[in-house]
Amino acid sequence: MNEEAKYQRKEDCPLTFALTLIGSKWRLPIIWALWKNKTLRYNELKRKVEGITNMVLSQSLKEMENQGLVVRKQFMEIPPRVEYSLTKAGEELIPSLKSLADWGKSMQNK
Repeated sequence: MNEEAKYQRKEDCPLTFALTLIGSKWRLPIIWALWKNKTLRYNELKRKVEGITNMVLSQSLKEMENQGLVVRKQFMEIPPRVEYSLTKAGEELIPSLKSLADWGKSMQNK
């Protein structure tokens, strides 16, 4: 049985599922910034992801936390402090993203 015949609905395809998790305009820059910096506070992350609005960053972080890609750690201090980092699942994306970046670079040079 070929791969295409295996998935009767496009939602069942693992690649399609993966792309829905990371495919929005801001997800990859957020993931990349968290990977490069390990842990970032909200405003630090906003500065690293140039051009993102507060609303989109907040929404993206909540969704990525619910999907198991990002962990949010809140410290009960005055003033309150929140830090974001990648989960193990989020970190597992990095080799694939590096390969994709290498491929993109090679395509630019053609």
